Amino acid sequence: MHSDKIKNFLQKKRQAEQSGGEEKIVSQHEKGKLTARERIDLLLDEGSFTEIDALVTHHYYEFDMQNKKFFGDGVVTGYGTINGRKVFLFAYDFTVLGGTLSEMGAKKITKVMEHATRVGCPIIGIIDSGGARIQEGILSLDGFASIFYHNQLASGVVPQITCSIGPSAGGAVYSPAMTDFVIMVDKLATMFVTGPEVVKTVLGEEVSFDELGGAMSHGKISGVSHFVAKNEYQCMDIVKTLLSYIPQNSTEEPSIVDTGDDPNRLDNNLITIVPENPLQPYDMKEIIHSIVDNHQFFEIHELFASNVIVGFGRLHGRTVGIVANQPMVLAGALDIDSSNKAARFVRFCDCYNIPIVTLVDTPGYMPGTQQEHGGIIRHGSKLLYAYCEATVPKITIIIGKAYGGAYIAMGSKNLGTDMNFAWPTAQIAVLGSEAAVRIMNRKEIETAKDPAALKKQLVDNFTEKFANPYVAASYGTIDTVIDPAETRPAIIRALESLANKRERRIPRKHGNINL
Repeated sequence: MHSDKIKNFLQKKRQAEQSGGEEKIVSQHEKGKLTARERIDLLLDEGSFTEIDALVTHHYYEFDMQNKKFFGDGVVTGYGTINGRKVFLFAYDFTVLGGTLSEMGAKKITKVMEHATRVGCPIIGIIDSGGARIQEGILSLDGFASIFYHNQLASGVVPQITCSIGPSAGGAVYSPAMTDFVIMVDKLATMFVTGPEVVKTVLGEEVSFDELGGAMSHGKISGVSHFVAKNEYQCMDIVKTLLSYIPQNSTEEPSIVDTGDDPNRLDNNLITIVPENPLQPYDMKEIIHSIVDNHQFFEIHELFASNVIVGFGRLHGRTVGIVANQPMVLAGALDIDSSNKAARFVRFCDCYNIPIVTLVDTPGYMPGTQQEHGGIIRHGSKLLYAYCEATVPKITIIIGKAYGGAYIAMGSKNLGTDMNFAWPTAQIAVLGSEAAVRIMNRKEIETAKDPAALKKQLVDNFTEKFANPYVAASYGTIDTVIDPAETRPAIIRALESLANKRERRIPRKHGNINL
């Protein structure tokens, strides 16, 4: 008698593992895509996956749905380990009704999200879905709403990572957008609120799936995607690398690992990276790679708003978040996209106790009607807000230009930064010399016998007085002017001095960032 029950159980178990059936699995492989379970096996440590709700089915009977029941109901959920660290995850299963979300599928997803939040483990979502299951109507839409609600509950409590490896449309795209990091696989992933057919019908625009919502479009233009992976294997490698830098939850400190790199290592070549002419561009990434342990920098949002650089590195084994202007792009000026990008990253670091190191070389905020009408004031204020809000250790190094509002926004002293250093090459002022003289001495220059000579003299005088860090140092807004060669050990010593930093703020429900 018992043997019949065991036999029945094993049959159901095999059925569940087959998802939508052999034919659908073959079809998935023919599209160049792995199945949900294959993706989970690729991501997790071998043999570590424990599935939850494998025998769940939908309970809907309209539109002949009683004849379209599959165990799992379009999503595989459970938990396992990545390099020994516990994670919870869900993977949409495209072999079951196109991976569409049902009422029960949503309940499966929110169940693992609740588990992850309660026990303090990262949540990883693998997206390959046709969106809401049309046959279930409002039940499916309510399911998405429930997922969004749990995304918000988990935000700032446990890291949330999305792997987009197939279609995602309509309401389905908003859950990934509410997570901390989105990785899209090139040529496989698409995300859009309305597809090409709707765009053509409503606006008359002809656009392909990839142009409208492909990985490169979201990686370069919209900024929805933080990473663009070449294939599913690289996608999973990115997840593993990302997790290596961040803690399990908001109550933990980031890991400290022995990297074998001397904390007192000097680099006498650093100063040669910055050109004598402040108008000449250089690659800030060379400075970042020099400073961090073993020259390893893990860049986030590399393709989007590249006039600012954000990412993770280690200093004496400790994870740090790095924010830096990039003089190679738009001269390092801040614009709408770069302000959003940097603010988002600073807030993530603050959520998860990751110290922030800021490298500054910026001529200011981008001018022009496009920026002003696009809301540079509103978007630019987000970066100010993020730095002011952050209570983790904050260290800023001014390397070159630091003018006007952008000087303030890039982790200046009065935003609550703990340690502010400057190289001797730093230029800290309201405006660059030329612009300042044009404003302050316009009439004087216009009425002079030799306007060009007077202008040059005034510019030289202004440069001598302000194009250096010593005025700021005399007021204490720069704590120390350092030898560029000593940048790495100076930051490491500052981090060690701030390791036990505690900062209490006035209790409140939450601030009101200008979104």
